[in-house]
Amino acid sequence: MINPPPSQALAKLRILDLTRVRAGPTCVRQFADWGAQVIKVEERATDGAGGGPVDFSARHDPDFQNLHRNKRSLTLDLKAAEGLEILHALVKRADILVENYRPDVKHRLGIDHDALSKVNPRLIYASISGFGQDGPYRERPGVDQIAQGLSGLMSVTGEPGRGPMRVGISLADLSAGLFAALGILVAVVERETSGMGQWVHTSLLQAQTFLLDYQAARFLMKGEVPGQVGNDHPTGVPTGAFEASDGWVNIAPTPPMWRRFCKAIGREDWIEHPHFATPALRRAHRHELNGLIADMVAQADRAHWVEKLNAGGIPCGPILSIDQTFADPQVMHLGIAQKVHSDALGDITLVGQPLTLSRTPSALASAAPGQGEHADQILTELGYSAERIAGLRDRAVI
Repeated sequence: MINPPPSQALAKLRILDLTRVRAGPTCVRQFADWGAQVIKVEERATDGAGGGPVDFSARHDPDFQNLHRNKRSLTLDLKAAEGLEILHALVKRADILVENYRPDVKHRLGIDHDALSKVNPRLIYASISGFGQDGPYRERPGVDQIAQGLSGLMSVTGEPGRGPMRVGISLADLSAGLFAALGILVAVVERETSGMGQWVHTSLLQAQTFLLDYQAARFLMKGEVPGQVGNDHPTGVPTGAFEASDGWVNIAPTPPMWRRFCKAIGREDWIEHPHFATPALRRAHRHELNGLIADMVAQADRAHWVEKLNAGGIPCGPILSIDQTFADPQVMHLGIAQKVHSDALGDITLVGQPLTLSRTPSALASAAPGQGEHADQILTELGYSAERIAGLRDRAVI
């Protein structure tokens, strides 16, 4: 297949990607998919035993391919004077630099915001860390699961009495990356007025705590400490997962839908029931009501309830496995699974962007690059001669 042309929406932006793992690459992917000129600056790979063969198979894994499409790659030894010189040359031309080192590392390397803003005052420098750029946890190593625990998310996830439960995706990583991208875009717009760059930074802990949303607000305003409710909704009853004869369904009538819900399932007698007539009563008798609904749902298959309840204006949908999700007609219609050609892997399918711009849609224009694949091209653009590039490679700078 021939890859589609890149989006032109952000084509004028030049981004240096010094990120690793997930949160940082998630941030940069938001720009790469809309056509920003992204250079992924990577450490030179060694085998740790004297320069033997390096295993690059991880670059062919789905995770790497999904995070690093639409980028060019340059390996660079930032501890070498020549490597830092090259980075400075790139920074002079860049609009944005994104990094997710531990806070102290960038200062040791001399590539922190203060240092690089002197090279390019218009540079928007974005940092993602585990816990923040300062404070008592600044130097701690931070990963997604630790942030999920510290933020309180694991305390409200899972079934009551069964202990804390991790969310099944890297939610802190993903949200931190997306919030960083949002902050960068704010800084880009502001720069049009001020002409100056600035330091944008967030952390896994900040992002995950923000996502507590109304449960955090319940505590901050009323002192309520929410607990685990499993598949039930913390406040809306009945909302939850129920097992039909051939699998599970979610049923989620909001409080104003109560009368309509009762009519849809043929239980008008519940409308004014002394245990169910008001939202407060339904919360107080959650287990009784859920038990009655569970008995009813078990008597028919998922398709029956999905059709019946949606026809009555009641939110209801099957609980699918991942393979079923990507076979679902609406998911297929939305086109979030998108193909791209990789020279190393052939045609592969990745997860596309979850939003559509009518004139400048995102595009998977290229697969993830090989390590250092574009070194000659990038350095030539900076004015380096072929002989000088060869010398840099001989000295293990690139």
